[in-house]
Formats: sequence, structure tokens, C-alpha cells
Amino acid sequence: MRGLPKYVMEYARALPEATPLCPGALLHLDHRAAIDQALSRLARSGELMRICQGVYMRPVETRFGLRAPRLGKALAALSALWGETIVPCGGAAANRLGLTTQNPVRAVYLTSGPNRRLHFGSSVVELRHAPRWQLAAPHRKAGDVIRALAWLGPEEVEDGLETVLPTLRDEECDELSAARATMLNWMAQAVSARLAQG
Repeated sequence: MRGLPKYVMEYARALPEATPLCPGALLHLDHRAAIDQALSRLARSGELMRICQGVYMRPVETRFGLRAPRLGKALAALSALWGETIVPCGGAAANRLGLTTQNPVRAVYLTSGPNRRLHFGSSVVELRHAPRWQLAAPHRKAGDVIRALAWLGPEEVEDGLETVLPTLRDEECDELSAARATMLNWMAQAVSARLAQG
């Protein structure tokens, strides 16, 4: 590897795992068209992963070969890059809370940004735009409860609350209570009724 691709890879190797690599961050190396071409060439050769248009990441070298960056780290980095909230979908939240044994077939996350498809090697992650209330309390248990209840729907919300409320700490119940103002009516009513019972 000679020239610009070599310098791009030297720059990429100095970055922590899952750091997004965008053409704009490489303009100190050359002009934009040359940077785009070098990134495309490195993605085709497998030295970089093209996550989505204009965003690349360096695969992680292990003793077993190359692997994609850890998904949690990658999504946190992309969330910071784009200034968007990205959280697991309701089905994944329900599974984590023990409300279902089903595992989502596809990796789906909710976002405050636009719909996107992210490619991490052979894995595809789907980002779906969601309303603000579904993104409440990101990366906290109260937020998982909201997303899980939305996934369960009005018919199962009572059973879901009966299962999950005893597992919440006081501050998590307070956070869930505070989020009622943004919830859909059916969910807010059910949450209010259950919290009032203590």
C-alpha cells in the first residue's frame, strides 16, 4: 500500500475501536475527491468497513482474524457523531426485561434521526426513526420499560407492568413517572394506575 491509502490507514490505526472515520476528518491529507477514492479502495480491500454513506470504521484485529467493532461502542460513537439518540427497539427491551423470550431476528434500533441501514461486515443494523416519547430515558431502565410497553401494546401493558415494576428501584420508578407526560394515553394511564398502587 503506497501513498494516500497508507496515510489514511496510519490515521485510522491510531483511533480507538469504533471511531467513525469520515472524509471531512481527513482533509489534512489531501483534497476531498482523493480522500473519497482512498476510502472506497480501502473498503473494497477490507482494510476499512463502510458503515454507511460517508462513514467508515476500522475492523478490529484479533488472533482469530478481523471482526467488526463492538456494536454498542459503534452505535454510541455514531450517536455522538450525528447528535442523535439511538436505543434498542421495543422487542429487544422487552427481552432484556424478561417480558418475552423472543429474540429479534434483525438488529433494529430506534433513533431520533432518519432511517438508515448500517453495515458491520455481514451484519446489518436497521435504524428506524421513532417519536420522541419512545426515545425517553435513553440507555436507562425506565426508557427500556417505555419501549417494551410500546412493543407489548395496550392489551398486554397491565401484565407487563405487573412483571417489571417490582424490579425497578425508586429512582427508576420516579423516572418512569416523570415520563408519563410524553407517553401515549393508554400507556400513561396504565403506568399512573400501577404507580398509584405503590
